[in-house]
Amino acid sequence: MGWWEAVVLGLVQGLTEFLPISSSAHLRVVGEAFGWGDPGAAFTAITQIGTELAVLIYFRHDIWRIITAWVRGLSDRSARSDPDARMGWLIIIGSLPIVVLGLLFQDSIETTFRDLRIIAVALIVFSLVLYWADRVGSTERDLPDLTVKHGLTFGFAQAMALIPGVSRSGGTITAGRFLGYNRAAAARYSFLLAVPAVLGAGFFQAYESLTGETEGEALSWGPTVLSTVIAFGMGYAVIAWLLRYLERGSFAPFVVYRIALGVLVLALVGTGVLEPT
Repeated sequence: MGWWEAVVLGLVQGLTEFLPISSSAHLRVVGEAFGWGDPGAAFTAITQIGTELAVLIYFRHDIWRIITAWVRGLSDRSARSDPDARMGWLIIIGSLPIVVLGLLFQDSIETTFRDLRIIAVALIVFSLVLYWADRVGSTERDLPDLTVKHGLTFGFAQAMALIPGVSRSGGTITAGRFLGYNRAAAARYSFLLAVPAVLGAGFFQAYESLTGETEGEALSWGPTVLSTVIAFGMGYAVIAWLLRYLERGSFAPFVVYRIALGVLVLALVGTGVLEPT
């Protein structure tokens, strides 16, 4: 991987990670469109460390409260009723599905699911599901209304993002809207829920790459680190913008964009401009 490629893919990762349009799909499509090929699941997971660091910094006060309240609740029964302690458990519970399914389908995630035809169909189909959820979902619930059942539902929705094109934020926000959570609350929990899963996957892939256990071409660590740093800066700006936007805006523009991109990718694959695998 060259330095220019690293800059472009870092910008793409940071711009698309938190929008409901699938960052992994964009990295795959952009890499193929520029003739660079598939950047790979390992590169994708590692650059996502950068965007999750943006989450850690942006929500640092919330995350610190959640961690300290959760730890205090382990030994102090009275502290377990603290909403932040409860949120800590809900993040853990919501992270279980993607951990289990990620390990079970690791080979498919790194190969089959990265087929551009699958990605394009996922972009289109799940954009329609997001649009439906946003239209029919109520806005009566906020984060204090989260239950264990809802946390698991969010978690399974997040696990669908193991297929590029679904979108981690798009999947969890869709689940939240179906459950009646307002847009900002669904997005906020989506960001918090992604932290353990994304950091875990990123550091796992980094470890496998460093130890030579990753299949395929070895990572170029200099460009990969550069992409991760760029993704961090861009991702931080996108978080702030998106949370402000969701106070008034809908997901319709993202739905239209996803459908257009999915149709374009299918057309380019069908005409032989892009190689699907």
